[in-house]
Amino acid sequence: MIINALNSGANVFMADFEDSLSPTWGNIIRGQINLRDAVARTIEYSHPTKKKQYRLNKDPAILFVRPRGLHLIEKNFLIEGEPVPACLFDFGLYLFHNANTLLKSKRGPYFYLPKLEHYREARWWNDVFIWSQARLGVALGTIKATVLIETLPAVFQMHEILHELQDHSAGLNCGRWDYIFSCIKTFRKHRDRVYPNRDQVQMTAHCMQAYSRLLISTCHRRGAHALGGMAAQIPIKHDPEAHKKAMEAVEEDKLREVRNGHDGTWVAHPGLVSLAKKIFDENMPTPNQIDSARDETTVGRDDLLDHPSGSITEAGLRHNIEVALLYLEAWLRGNGCVPLNGLMEDAATAEISRTQIWQWIQSGEFSQDHLSNVMNEELQKIRLRAGNIDFIDGKYREAADILKKISISNKLENFLTVPAYDQLE
Repeated sequence: MIINALNSGANVFMADFEDSLSPTWGNIIRGQINLRDAVARTIEYSHPTKKKQYRLNKDPAILFVRPRGLHLIEKNFLIEGEPVPACLFDFGLYLFHNANTLLKSKRGPYFYLPKLEHYREARWWNDVFIWSQARLGVALGTIKATVLIETLPAVFQMHEILHELQDHSAGLNCGRWDYIFSCIKTFRKHRDRVYPNRDQVQMTAHCMQAYSRLLISTCHRRGAHALGGMAAQIPIKHDPEAHKKAMEAVEEDKLREVRNGHDGTWVAHPGLVSLAKKIFDENMPTPNQIDSARDETTVGRDDLLDHPSGSITEAGLRHNIEVALLYLEAWLRGNGCVPLNGLMEDAATAEISRTQIWQWIQSGEFSQDHLSNVMNEELQKIRLRAGNIDFIDGKYREAADILKKISISNKLENFLTVPAYDQLE
């Protein structure tokens, strides 16, 4: 996967220890080993059945690494009997083993920072960067970081976040899926702000457009890059008509981003790189749009907090249950990036599904008894598709137990992966 991503033709590949990775100890360590080998350009893979050899191209994509969020721990690595923050484990291991090799190759240690909620967290990361550079004996500003603006509090502090990172800032990115999750979580108890079916909350919604436009204007005012969000669609090889619709959705999304003023974008699958690059190359002849003249539209609090319109349906409930169950089951087995219904689901999109279920129960849209009945029905459908042996060998019952527990709790669990991490081997 790493070799194909680095060879995909993208300008940047983000290696993810966060939302698209299930943090088993094996996954974390193998991930670090693969990144070390990729930086050293020694990584290779021989496919056991295709008899095909995979190696890096002459000019692979620039590597960024996303460590886990500040809320997570690494339970397998203790200091004085206490588990270390997962973000420091991921960041520190990668930086220590690769910084010098990267600098010798005229690149550097570059990171994506997830889940930040305010400027104080950006300041904390900046302090970590300064201390780490001093310990390694490399120049101030060697480390660069792009911050994912994917929480509602952070969207009100983007200037401050850029300021706090100072020499280490590499711009901001619209982390759209976690942003939707954060909005639902922030207004969890507001009965007048119950979110509609997740497929109805698109980037064309007024609040989402405001979020995108404000990020662009903030970055460009400060001379920083503004990156668009991830297209979750994936190629659908077995269904030409569905594939055509998916590619049209990606094209529409990326065209909107570049016309709005984004300097780059993000896709979930290497197969979408050429399409996204073509759209940006045709509509952005310069390396970025920082200096491009653009009509300034004031984005205020009411725009950001505008409630998306839409409906809450039985089909929406069933879809959320299916996505949450299938994703969580795969995550418990060690797979954090799951193709479902033509989309690449990760923890962020699963968070939307399970948070909506909780909010719909709390607001009285559906009862707990109805949720239990529908969940049992969806489990039976999954069992029929998977077959009895795979169902029994899988983690479906464990996933269902976790999902039901957090869905009917009076208190919303802040992150799905926190209680699930206790069951991860």
